[in-house]
Amino acid sequence: MMTWSISWSWQAPSRISCIAAVEGGVVISSGLELYLLESDGSKRWSIKTPFKVHSIHYNNGVLAALAAHGFYVISTTDGSMIHDGRSTYGGFTDVISRPGGGWILSGKEGQIHLFSHEGIGIKRFETGKVRRLVGWLDREHILWQSDDGLLWCGRLGSNYAKRSLEERTWSWVSRLDSGRLVLQTSSGEIWEGIPHPFGWDHIEKLQSDSLEPMEGIRCGDGWWILGIEGLLYHLSNSSDSESSQLGYEMNLGDLLTKITNDSMVTATRNGLIRMWKAPHLANSERESRYQAAAEAALARDWEERKAIFTRAQKAETEGRLSLAVELYQSLGRQEDVKRLLKRQKVDGE
Repeated sequence: MMTWSISWSWQAPSRISCIAAVEGGVVISSGLELYLLESDGSKRWSIKTPFKVHSIHYNNGVLAALAAHGFYVISTTDGSMIHDGRSTYGGFTDVISRPGGGWILSGKEGQIHLFSHEGIGIKRFETGKVRRLVGWLDREHILWQSDDGLLWCGRLGSNYAKRSLEERTWSWVSRLDSGRLVLQTSSGEIWEGIPHPFGWDHIEKLQSDSLEPMEGIRCGDGWWILGIEGLLYHLSNSSDSESSQLGYEMNLGDLLTKITNDSMVTATRNGLIRMWKAPHLANSERESRYQAAAEAALARDWEERKAIFTRAQKAETEGRLSLAVELYQSLGRQEDVKRLLKRQKVDGE
């Protein structure tokens, strides 16, 4: 039996436009202000914003915030502005972090924009209009949903290329989490898939085919979907109606974000924030807390990590793979380690 319950709640002073998980807590865009709340509900800071923030994402001690036509980079330590705005014609629609540092933004005019971690523009790619940035399959391949509902995979680099995963269109797609995502067909069916750059490793229809999803997250006990009527549905246990729903007669709103494997936040547009926790996921909770603490530590030593990463890239470019492996290992970048070890075997180093 699942034992999710509300740990604390908080009422924002104005309507909420977006939320995001930050170092075990949550950042909230309310009116023309941003609030960063800790995991216990206490406030770390609040700042005024020139425009309403409509999308926000966290990575390595930094918030990427989209407001009006601009893109802002904000420190999570005290809310200070690291970079006070880049803009594009029509504005940006979505933002996610990039493996290895930096940000990917989708623009309303049909382009994906690549920025550094500090908010400096690097490159842009013609993609067609993007409905949602779904996530990264690896450090080169990004998945997005186009305006017409197709899923696309793009290889971002000097040799940019894109291809659709299939001809099927989807009415809604979640973010990618641990290589998995959930999707809804135009007829209302809910599916779960494990994508790769050329299609699917696995995709199957789930039992919950009567949902109208607003958002979906994957916690320690599986997928949770926030429905349009303000209820949370647990997809892997649909046969038990009592334990597979949360928020009956509560109206949880239409905003949902995963904080750790054992905690999530729901929010109504009218400003009510609820932090949900699950004591039965104690092991996942400890692992997630360690991860959140590590993220906070990364915020403090980002410059040191950035220098190590630059050294690793240089060593890789120069062919000193053993040194590059050691440096990537020190950063915990296991995918890069595996990639270079495989390359060493091929090269016979």
